[in-house]
Amino acid sequence: MSVAAPDEQLRSQATTLAEELNLPLVVEDAAGFDLLLVVTEHGLELRETGCGAAGPLKVQFGGAGATAHRLATTSPREPLASAIGLAKGRPTVLDATAGLGRDAMVLAVLGCKVTAVDRCAVLGVMLRDALQRAATNPELKQVIRDRIRLVVRDAREVLAGTSGEEAPEVVYLDPMYSPRKKSALPKKEMRLLRRLVGDDPDAGALPESARRVARARVGGTRTPRAPPLAPTPTMSYKGKIARYDVYLTPRGGTRL
Repeated sequence: MSVAAPDEQLRSQATTLAEELNLPLVVEDAAGFDLLLVVTEHGLELRETGCGAAGPLKVQFGGAGATAHRLATTSPREPLASAIGLAKGRPTVLDATAGLGRDAMVLAVLGCKVTAVDRCAVLGVMLRDALQRAATNPELKQVIRDRIRLVVRDAREVLAGTSGEEAPEVVYLDPMYSPRKKSALPKKEMRLLRRLVGDDPDAGALPESARRVARARVGGTRTPRAPPLAPTPTMSYKGKIARYDVYLTPRGGTRL
């Protein structure tokens, strides 16, 4: 993988990004690299190279597009919000597998204070770039300033270092799906993300770590027919393309 800068005016930004990520910088010939993180005037794009390459993937919260539409039309009554416990308040949430950041942003727009965690450094800079661009949107500026924090680190380390009243009320999990299972993500996004980060072979350890930390509940997203992340969910909420399993923690009870 490499960082690419097709526009000479963006070369300095691309150089800084390549140094941050410890990746090579390519200017013209990208031969030998299967993925490119491209610096454009409209933000960072993840691009696949070679014959049959998928279109570019960009994290985008403001402007037009499906994500912006979802943020504008989201409701406290949707299954994700119900699984997090919004019917009883606006809990603090640690999204331990933030990925493209969409669920984290939905929860922030709905009033939750969210810590979005992902261990992939490339996804981290793409999320940071998207948040910085979205912060220029008057409708999202305050949400991003007051309700969302990005952490690029292994979620297990973050959870292990969190305790007491500093612990989130809710931990949310949406790990990468097995290649044998269908995903709620569009095929292009799933393909590029899998090439970038692979699967989550250690995802099975996250629910137990999350339950030890969360002060109220753990929420996990799966496709409708996939097995739960951990045995015996307390309750489940079904959406059109995903199922949201909930595990109340020993301290949570009926608090949320």
